[in-house]
Amino acid sequence: MLPDSSDPPENVQTPERAEQSEAHRPAQVGVVVIGYNDRAHVADAVRSALAQGPAVAEVVAVDDCSTDGSAELLDRLAADEPRLRVVRREDNSGGCGSPRNTGIDAVTAPYVMFLDSDDVLPPGAVDALLTAATGAHAEVASGLCVRRELPSGREQPWQDALYTAHAVLARPAQRPRLVHDTLCVNKLYRTDFLREHDIRFPEGRFLYEDFVFTARVLAAAPRIALVPDRVYVWHVRRSAERLSLSLDREHIDNWKARTRACTLAYDILLGAGQKELARAARAKFLEHEVRMYARELGLRDAQYRRAWWTHTREHLARYDAADWELNPAAPGRLLGRLILESPEPRDLPRIRDLAARPARLLPPYARTPDGVPVWSEDLPQLALTPFLTSPTRALPLALDAELRPQARATPLTLRLHELYGKVAEAGPRELDVLWASRNDDRVRGHATAALTPAGADLWTAELPVDLGALGAGTWDLRLTVRFADGAEREVTAHARTGAGRLRRRAVPSMRYGVLLVQPYATHSGALALRVATGVRGVTRVLRNRLRRLLH
Repeated sequence: MLPDSSDPPENVQTPERAEQSEAHRPAQVGVVVIGYNDRAHVADAVRSALAQGPAVAEVVAVDDCSTDGSAELLDRLAADEPRLRVVRREDNSGGCGSPRNTGIDAVTAPYVMFLDSDDVLPPGAVDALLTAATGAHAEVASGLCVRRELPSGREQPWQDALYTAHAVLARPAQRPRLVHDTLCVNKLYRTDFLREHDIRFPEGRFLYEDFVFTARVLAAAPRIALVPDRVYVWHVRRSAERLSLSLDREHIDNWKARTRACTLAYDILLGAGQKELARAARAKFLEHEVRMYARELGLRDAQYRRAWWTHTREHLARYDAADWELNPAAPGRLLGRLILESPEPRDLPRIRDLAARPARLLPPYARTPDGVPVWSEDLPQLALTPFLTSPTRALPLALDAELRPQARATPLTLRLHELYGKVAEAGPRELDVLWASRNDDRVRGHATAALTPAGADLWTAELPVDLGALGAGTWDLRLTVRFADGAEREVTAHARTGAGRLRRRAVPSMRYGVLLVQPYATHSGALALRVATGVRGVTRVLRNRLRRLLH
């Protein structure tokens, strides 16, 4: 068995070795581009695949019966590019799985990868994956995907903990966290491997088809090469008229489709004897899926919340004792236990904060008559005893914040709450504070403030915020609590509400003349800040606000 390694073995081609052999590398990769009624973007996707260079033998563009001229556009591109083949499906499948299967059948190259019509491959992606796959004799090579928010261009890596360095895994069970990377598009597959094991996507309108496909790949126990290179750019267009399937979470059918895909992925892994990966898949459902949707429950109507709660309880009822014993203090497991213990939706504000990243467990902190910490007085069967042995860096610390914009230095008041004696035991000393731009990588207002006791169960800190120095944009408050025992814990602050605390205000500014400032609570309850600068910026905000009210 080959152990996990962050350094490539001698027979693995590193990027430096790849430069020496690139000129002699034969065309070996087929890129399957799928699209439906995406004429505005499909050409960019195809061109990004063709631009990968001589390693790409063919680009197979599968049009899923578009009606917007996409197929005709692809035909014109193919007329000037011999490596591009266009395959038209006769009927629209309603999903992504069927056209990808069509692409698998059409590819003639030894290796295949997938690309959606509204995304792109960054330069060097194919070379990085092909070098890793051939050098390690791996059936699968996988690299870093970045989510790019449009139009802002802000990027966020996807499952970057898996892609910090080159590594080769003789089998997937060496790294169970692989189940968290359910994407199929940031990977290169040996075509014969997929065909020999009959690994295909679910057909038709099957949401989250890549969950199932990835489980089938892992179940076949391939040799896997991991690379730290960026190999895929996932474009997220939240303002689009038609949201992508994964972003359209307003309807309960989306959640049912997601649980169905996760259930099938678990069954596939368990049926293949991959018990450790199957267990990891169930843990991932709690820590990723449940937390993500639970954060949004407060945005939904009562009918949706009841349906979501009922369906989640039915799904979690299939878990066994071992599923709950693994890392019992994890926020997702606590949320899952809460859902099982309560037949109706409850405590949505506390659930939202516990589902946040990082998690926050808001007061009240109840105990049973014999001193056992519990979720609440009316739900004493949900014990919180795992927190008593959790390290400080893993605690769901509750810290709230209040910011009242004013002309000069605006005070930011922060309060850290006790958590069953664990905070006092660690000895909170100070807070590291900064504001991070939501739109780019800017960081402003870095400061440190001392935490001082304000009663038996509370510590406070206050520091000024120069709103003019922040400038225009949306700003997230980022905090790090430092303790006397040397521990640190990154946290976000719960936005205190009520009594006009989150009201939009115009304040004078020496730098801009005027600022329009709005503290607000994010979907996860954290304090954030919107700032518009100058008369023009303020006018733009007010005009947009009026337009929304009218429509």
